[in-house]
Amino acid sequence: MSVLIRLFGFTAKYWKAVVLAYVCLLGATAFASIAPWLIKEAIDRGIAIDLQTGIARGNMSLLIQVGALVLVAAAARGAFSYGQSYLAELISQRVAYDIRNALYDRLQRLSFAFHDRSQTGQLMSRATADVEAVRTFISMGSMRSIYGIVLILVNSGILFSLHWRLAMAVLLSLPLLGGLAVVMNIQLRPMWLGIQEGIAQLGVLLQENISGVRVVKAFHREGYESTRWSQKAKEQYDRNFATSRLQAFNTPLMSLILLAAMAFILWYGGNEVIEGRFTLGGLVAFNSYLMMLIWPVRTLGMMANLIPRSISAGQRIFEILDAQSAVKEELHPRELSEVEGQVRFESVSFSYDSVSPVLYNVSFEAAPGTVVALLGPTGCGKTTVVNLIPRFYDVTSGIITIDGTDIRKISFASLRRNVGIVQQDVFLFTASIKDNIAYGAVNASLSEIVTAAKAARIHDFIMSLPQGYDTWVGERGVTLSGGQKQRVAIARTLLTNPRILILDDSTSSVDLETEYLIRQSLEELMQGRTTFIVAQRLSSIRNADLILVFKDGQVVERGTHQELLERGQLYRRIYDLQFREQEETPFPSEDEESWPIAEIKR
Repeated sequence: MSVLIRLFGFTAKYWKAVVLAYVCLLGATAFASIAPWLIKEAIDRGIAIDLQTGIARGNMSLLIQVGALVLVAAAARGAFSYGQSYLAELISQRVAYDIRNALYDRLQRLSFAFHDRSQTGQLMSRATADVEAVRTFISMGSMRSIYGIVLILVNSGILFSLHWRLAMAVLLSLPLLGGLAVVMNIQLRPMWLGIQEGIAQLGVLLQENISGVRVVKAFHREGYESTRWSQKAKEQYDRNFATSRLQAFNTPLMSLILLAAMAFILWYGGNEVIEGRFTLGGLVAFNSYLMMLIWPVRTLGMMANLIPRSISAGQRIFEILDAQSAVKEELHPRELSEVEGQVRFESVSFSYDSVSPVLYNVSFEAAPGTVVALLGPTGCGKTTVVNLIPRFYDVTSGIITIDGTDIRKISFASLRRNVGIVQQDVFLFTASIKDNIAYGAVNASLSEIVTAAKAARIHDFIMSLPQGYDTWVGERGVTLSGGQKQRVAIARTLLTNPRILILDDSTSSVDLETEYLIRQSLEELMQGRTTFIVAQRLSSIRNADLILVFKDGQVVERGTHQELLERGQLYRRIYDLQFREQEETPFPSEDEESWPIAEIKR
């Protein structure tokens, strides 16, 4: 019930439409209940039948009047039913709209830690299939269930007014029907939870397979993937079939109970008419009202299906809406203004899961306008360090400050406006190149976008495309090479003009010539900015003001390139193993326009 109450809470802002919908519902119920009573009056007063002789004597004027009233009642019922259906759909669509927006907004605000442990297909399923299940319940389930309950109460009252003994005998079947609906609800709820989870699993599998289609084809695993999909689809088929089988048994059983009650009416009620204790019109009306109860009884069966499904979907939705971000903004955060760019790490430790520490007691200071390089083997914590600066994660212990202010006291918008990052895993949106570059500065002019593209050495390539800056890139930038995507990402970051610049292995996918050209522009742009470079190539870090060498989550060496070489420790060993050939490779002078790739790779 708590889940249903929360779901209905989304309708509160549309209370006027809800009230009007229930008014229409009551109107439809009232006019639906009038017709059988009018038919009773027509038979009893408009058609007088002698049961002994079978001779009928009618009142044509009364029959015409009653017929006209039946038409009016039918028209009014249709109008109210239309209003109720229209408003129910309107409310449900708006609720679905609000829930989708709330989910999307929540997903945007949750920290990296949440997304690290979440599957994309699962999140997509909750924003689509689960929201649709809730929408169906709001539109059909809630309104129709109330309509059914009102219809049962009204018709039951009329049945008692017509013949209380007959009504008492027939309505004894209703508790049995209600009990069957409850049992069906209990049985279906875990089954629907499994179905919703199965839909999410199919979404995960489909999303991974489409994203990794090149790997699938490269290893000729199409048959294997098809088998995996078939197995999951078969499991989903079995779950759906099990629920259908349960419904196929219970719904006819409910109808059978009601039809048995109708058979009893024909026997007992017919005898009452013959004995003169009940009118023929009353018997026909009684039977009509009982027939009208078939629909709400079947609605109970539908509710036994929709309610557990909506509860299961609601649970999955609220898991997202109730999720707490590991990184939280203060209630009244500070704004960074006139940033100098001094970054200090003081005894910083960090763990993703509170079990396996990634960083241990890391301390260093980056003076304004200096370049700090982070070096070390894969998994030593370099990328984690730079992800802590914009608060993608929060430190486990210690403190990080910018210009002396703890970053946990700074607003997200202000902090990330002043910290620009080119990430190792470049992501481009399915949009034009211009829109991708201007993603962080949507009000930037075309000339500013072009300036950033030139600085990232991507302008010439863009101008070679048929549509220039208006050229659309494929999903995740698949139509561009790795180096081209990285240069677009660099231009995107440079356009925001951050005071603190982070380059997370941002030249790993470009050749040495392109790296050299990019580095030339970056050296000019890094002037006056505090820059952090995570790189694997010595050419990217040898001119850094401070080089931090990481090993097993700790800073084991620090200094300039020359200082670290002279010490002859880990940095020297890394240099001898990996970088000597790069160090000895000459680079073109500034006045040279090009450099043969063969010579660079020599």
